[in-house]
Amino acid sequence: MEDFKIEVKQLHSIGKLADKCDVQIFVVGGYVRDTLIGRETKDIDISVVGSGVDFARLVHAELNAGPPVIFEKFGTARLSFQGIEFEFVGTRKETYSPESRKPLVETGSIEDDIARRDFTVNAMAVSLNKHSFGKILDMFNGQADLDKRVLRTPLDPNTTFTDDPLRMMRAFRFSAQLGFTIAPGILDSISRLSERINIIAIERVRDEFLKILMTHKPSIGFAPLQETGIMKFIFPEFHNLAGVDQRSVDYPNGVRNFHHKDVFYHTLKVIDNLAETSQNIWLRFAALLHDIAKPKTKAFREDTGWTFHGHAELGARMTKSIFRKLKLPLEPHSFVEKMVLLHLRPIALVSEGVSDSAIRRLLFDAGEDVDALMLLCKADITSKNPRLIKKYMRNYERLLIKMQEVEQKDKLRNWQPPLDGDEIMRVCNVQPGIVVGTLKSRIENAILDGTIANKHSAAMEFLLEIKDEVIESGSMRKPVSKKHILPYLPENLS
Repeated sequence: MEDFKIEVKQLHSIGKLADKCDVQIFVVGGYVRDTLIGRETKDIDISVVGSGVDFARLVHAELNAGPPVIFEKFGTARLSFQGIEFEFVGTRKETYSPESRKPLVETGSIEDDIARRDFTVNAMAVSLNKHSFGKILDMFNGQADLDKRVLRTPLDPNTTFTDDPLRMMRAFRFSAQLGFTIAPGILDSISRLSERINIIAIERVRDEFLKILMTHKPSIGFAPLQETGIMKFIFPEFHNLAGVDQRSVDYPNGVRNFHHKDVFYHTLKVIDNLAETSQNIWLRFAALLHDIAKPKTKAFREDTGWTFHGHAELGARMTKSIFRKLKLPLEPHSFVEKMVLLHLRPIALVSEGVSDSAIRRLLFDAGEDVDALMLLCKADITSKNPRLIKKYMRNYERLLIKMQEVEQKDKLRNWQPPLDGDEIMRVCNVQPGIVVGTLKSRIENAILDGTIANKHSAAMEFLLEIKDEVIESGSMRKPVSKKHILPYLPENLS
């Protein structure tokens, strides 16, 4: 075995404690792999021949490390030691029934522990004990596979993926993260076993999916998820974009027909484009969802070809159900919903004759997220036609300049109208309700259209002109029951 250079000082301290306690201990997995290829790693996994939880408690007590967080169900413990996160687990061997992800776990040797790992490049261990410190245990030629930049399973892939089906997604994640190719036979095995992903908790599936989304080129991971059939089980809405043809006749300004033929692969290209300019995970997720409603809105017209009228609006409505299904945090939902809803607006404004009022409305509706929206809009250019790309980019840059001019003049980013609801109610002597909302909306529209100045005095004068008309019409309006509206909506997805 070759020596492995251990530069993390905490591992030396942990090794000395293991010798003191007569415990055999190894650093394993991603730390070994990443160190060998010169890649930084944040977390370090430690395999203990014996109880990982008991040894973690010793590290806390003897080395003044942070208190361990114990996961009794899995026999693991996590703790922070001088700025580094460590996870301790006892060496074990596992057997599975075909119907379950819950293994029968028994205490095992370090060799047993390595054999149950997902890929050979992760199936290497380095001793931390004094008599063999820095020696690599590499039973499955992981170093050779690292040199070849190939992902291969230690055991037969059918066994490896049956034992833990999430490893199928991890194959594509590592391929995207590390730029490794996948060994022959693995894709066939994943295709055969793809449905077994259904036994994995959605939280684990979601986390792997988001890790792929945050790689430098997410399509490397997402394309094989689709091609092996896994995508239809973990994210059917995304899967359903495949095969949706979207070729259409150019719009008169000649800038609209810049998409790939297939919506799924167009979406992958948009995500890849955005990955070059943004590390914002929720903007990337918005890119993934920006055309999610196209299969539901697809129609053919002789004069324009395929159309997807209303797909932005319906797509925005679909976001909440997707967030819930994937158990995503709801806090960023409103941002993603806004990006999906507005993603066509900048595209519609790339012609030379765009009006200031249209720019004002875009700035008002996008608010502080307008820069993110413009990044998404730019990423949405996926044509293979250099002429169309050049023309679109020229118009896009012209739009950016125009937006900057309007923003400097009108200061509409995060703009609040000069009259709020309380003042409107006081001046008009009305109670909260639809009349107040209508008056406020009329004032906002007048300012955005440039009809009146963005000043309190101008807004007040305009309010006095329209209030009687609006109050009278509001008092005659009958309330509309939701039950009369919902049957006409495409789908009640909220």
